[in-house]
Amino acid sequence: MKAIHTMKISEWHTVFRSCTAVFSEHIKNLDFVKTALSAIGQVKPELTPQEELVFDLHAHLHILMLLVNATPDQAPRHGAFIGFHTHTAISEVQEQIASSLRQQRAAYVEAYCPQLFAESVTIIRGLMLQEAGEKAYFSDIYFGVWRNWTQPGQHGAALYAQELQLLQTAKDDLGFDLSRYPWLTAQAWMLSFLDRDQEALELFTEINNSLKLRPDDLFHVLDAISEALEWPRLLEWLLGTTPLMTGKRMNSLDIFYHYWDQLIPQHSSAEQFMWEPLFQLSPSLYEKKLLVHGKWKLWIDYQISLGTDPFDYRVSVFAPIEKNEPELLLPFYHQAVESNVLLKNRGGYKAAVKLLKRLAKLYKKLKEEQRWDAFIDAFASRHSRLRALQEELRKGKLIT
Repeated sequence: MKAIHTMKISEWHTVFRSCTAVFSEHIKNLDFVKTALSAIGQVKPELTPQEELVFDLHAHLHILMLLVNATPDQAPRHGAFIGFHTHTAISEVQEQIASSLRQQRAAYVEAYCPQLFAESVTIIRGLMLQEAGEKAYFSDIYFGVWRNWTQPGQHGAALYAQELQLLQTAKDDLGFDLSRYPWLTAQAWMLSFLDRDQEALELFTEINNSLKLRPDDLFHVLDAISEALEWPRLLEWLLGTTPLMTGKRMNSLDIFYHYWDQLIPQHSSAEQFMWEPLFQLSPSLYEKKLLVHGKWKLWIDYQISLGTDPFDYRVSVFAPIEKNEPELLLPFYHQAVESNVLLKNRGGYKAAVKLLKRLAKLYKKLKEEQRWDAFIDAFASRHSRLRALQEELRKGKLIT
């Protein structure tokens, strides 16, 4: 047998299959992953740091294919059952691959090992373009290889353009085996690498309209732009993709608006474009971001419009408002006091007294004790017939 360092990567996978064949009947779990990787490690030759990254990627890729019932030439069957322990093992292998791709030395793989890079892309592209369904086992790896193993610049741009052309012709090469979603997504990624942002945005919009975009596939691009500190460009991407977030789950919206959180301190004019679409997408996240960005008056006005009870929130939520603009809390607490009194029961009166105590502290902090005294006297007089309330006011030492 040829020495493994003289083989093509497709031949590596043949060797990997021989190494792991003995474990074919084992339960596909974390122990299987550890044992199979150890067996492959026995045939690992002396390699340069970049060659070692490629070898390790393909060792993990081979294990991932075993876990999802794929081969280098065929993606996993759509709808095939995968058990819980196997899912856990898949997640672990994917994280190990992602961690490997993020290593600093990964940036030089294409430069030092162009042939290994090209062979790797060919294999991963083939797997990606044939995978269907909700699970994308190979798409993230494909993006990670292109993002981390290449260098930007003229040479990188030439590689991206060549890959885009290969993707566009893949439809004819694969025919009915082509999965449209990863095919279009990969093209959008290449367009973003080429800074052809308008075309990339249009393609992401097409994907979302016809196939329902997976937010993580967009986040790959936003990650790359934000880490490159390209703030004006990030703004254009966020503006262009905000409509694509309609109907997406809250965890995805949280991630999407985290990019806005990163952007705004660096590009202050961006904030004005965030609020209205955010409110339309998720009023609850809108409310949360008002606090994050110190928009306390807007947050208080929003709570008053909803008739929110201050006890719906922990005291810590009000701490920064009380520290910076305590007067904003006055109308909020006053409204809540009246709402609790209108309940006309002991529980409502107790809650009202607790809020009145907060008001007393606020007025004292604002050095408005006379205003407080006038208010509490008028309040007690106005509700003099509510005996239970009067009792609670006395217990709270608000009146004598």
